[in-house]
Amino acid sequence: MDKIKVLFVSSEVSPFAKVGGLADVVGALPIELNKENVDARVILPLYRKIKAKYNEELSFLGWKMVHMGWRSLYAGLFSLEKNGTVFYFVDNEYYFNFDSVYVEYVFDIERYCFFQRAVLDFMGDFMNFEPNVLHCNDWQTGMMPMLLDAHFKKHGYHTDVQTVFTIHNLKYQGVHAVDVVRDMLDLPDEYIRDEFCIKDRAINFMKAGIVYSNSVTTVSPTYAYEIMTDYYGEGLNQTLQRYAYKVSGIINGINDLEYDPKKDDKIPQKYDIKTYKKGKAACKESLQKQLNLDVNPRVPLCVMISRLVDQKGLDLLLYVLDEMLYDGMQIVILGTGDAYYERALVSIAERNPGKMCACIDFDSGLAHTMYAAADIFLMPSIFEPCGLSQLVSMTYGTVPVVRETGGLKDTVIPYNEFTGEGNGFSFANINAHEFLFITKYACDLYRNHPDVWDHIIKAGMSGDYSWKKSALEYIGLYSLITGIPYEKDVTPKEEEPKAEEIKAEVKKPAAKKPAAKKASSPKAASKKAPSKKSVKKEEKKDS
Repeated sequence: MDKIKVLFVSSEVSPFAKVGGLADVVGALPIELNKENVDARVILPLYRKIKAKYNEELSFLGWKMVHMGWRSLYAGLFSLEKNGTVFYFVDNEYYFNFDSVYVEYVFDIERYCFFQRAVLDFMGDFMNFEPNVLHCNDWQTGMMPMLLDAHFKKHGYHTDVQTVFTIHNLKYQGVHAVDVVRDMLDLPDEYIRDEFCIKDRAINFMKAGIVYSNSVTTVSPTYAYEIMTDYYGEGLNQTLQRYAYKVSGIINGINDLEYDPKKDDKIPQKYDIKTYKKGKAACKESLQKQLNLDVNPRVPLCVMISRLVDQKGLDLLLYVLDEMLYDGMQIVILGTGDAYYERALVSIAERNPGKMCACIDFDSGLAHTMYAAADIFLMPSIFEPCGLSQLVSMTYGTVPVVRETGGLKDTVIPYNEFTGEGNGFSFANINAHEFLFITKYACDLYRNHPDVWDHIIKAGMSGDYSWKKSALEYIGLYSLITGIPYEKDVTPKEEEPKAEEIKAEVKKPAAKKPAAKKASSPKAASKKAPSKKSVKKEEKKDS
C-alpha cells in the first residue's frame, strides 16, 4: 500500500530558520510523521544563514524562471536530508539573501508571493515528488490553495493534491492592495471576490487559505473555538463560522530531540524525574551566578521567555511586577519585542539588583538554562493559540502559571488543593491582580509545602508532550481528505508456521512462572495543601 505523501510549506522551520513557535512545529511534526510511515517533506526559503551554515550539505536540484507580474525571476531548488526528513529550499538572493526571516511588511508580501508561486512551479517536477497533501502554514502560504486551483487544477495539473491550512496565529493575516497582489500572483478576476479573498477592500492571504483549503486546523482545540468569537476572531470570525465544518484543533507537541533535560547539553547539569532536585538546584545556582542574582536556593525563581508584545500579557506583568519582587520572588525575563516593554523591564531590573534581570536578547543556551533553573514559569498571555513554553517548562520540572486561554487551557491542569490533581496554576480573567494572587499562592506552596510542590513537578515531568499523539491525529485528517487508507506497518508479514512446527511447540514443557511479589502499600503521609484563605493569612503576617 502506498504511503501518504505530505509537503509542508512554511516561511520558517527549525533548526534552519526560527522566529517563533511556527518553526518548532514545522521542524518537528514532519519528522514524527516519517516515523509513522508517512512520506513527509518540507520546503522553505533559502535564507542567507542557511546557505552559509549548510552550504556543504545542500544539493542543487535545478532552477526555473517564475512569473511575477511583468517579470520573470530566477528560482533555484536545493535539498538536504536531516533527521530522516527531506528539506527543500527555494533560492533567490533578491528576496531571501537576508539574515532575518522577516524584513519589512510590504516587501515580505512580495517575497512570499514569489515563494508560493515557486513552490507550486517546482512541485512534482524537480522534486520528483507529487504530494497527496499540501500542508500550508500561516499567511505566508495562505494563497497557495487558491493558486493551486486557479493555475493548475483548472488545467489538469495536480488534480489529486488536497490542501490543509494551519492557523498558528490569526492576528497576522497578510493584507495588501488588490491590484498589487493580483498582478504578482496573476489572479483571474473571478477569484477577486469578497467571499473568497477580499476583506475590507484588500486581499487577505489568511482568508484565502481558510476558504480554499480542504481542511483548516489550529494548534489547539480551545483556540479553534475562540477564533470563531468576536473577541479572538480578528475580523475573520464570520468566515471561520461559515467554514466551521472543516475547522479542527490539534494540540502541538514539542521537539523531544531539543528539549529533554536528560540529554540537554545546553544546561549546567542534566537530570530526569528521579534526580531533578539535585539537577535543578545546580542549574538554579548557575543561573543566579551568571545573571548576578542573589544566590539563594530557597527564593522562588520565576522566569518568562517570550516575545515582548502585548499578546503575551506584558501589561499584566508590569502592573504587578514591583509587588512580586517585594513579595520575595526573583524574576528573569528573556526576549525582545516592543521598545516600550523592553525599556520598562530594564528600568525595573536596574532598580532591583540581585532580584531581577531583564535580558533583552534571545539566547537559546540561556533559554534552556532558564527552563531548567526556574521554579515557576510565567505565561499570562492575553491569547495563546497553543504555546510551547508551558510544555517545555513542565518537561524541565518548572511549574507554569498561565492564563486560561487557547492551548494554555488545554495543556495546563490547575492544581486542586482538595484532590491533589494538577500540573500547574491558572487564572481566568485578564486581570493583573488575579495573576499576582495565583503566583503568590504558587510561591507559598513552594516555600512551605515541599511535598505538594514535589507532587506538582512530577505531574508535569511525567506528561507526554511529544508529537506522537498529534501526528496520528494529522494522519487521520490526511487520510480523510485524500481517501487514502493509513497503514502503519507495510513490511511483509512473516510466514505462518507449518503444522509440524506447531505440534513440536505444543510438546515443549511450559516454563515456570516466577512467583509474584507481594505489593507493598504506599505510605500516605503527605501533608495537606493549604487553602487559599491560609495564603491570605500568611500575607497579613508578612505585612
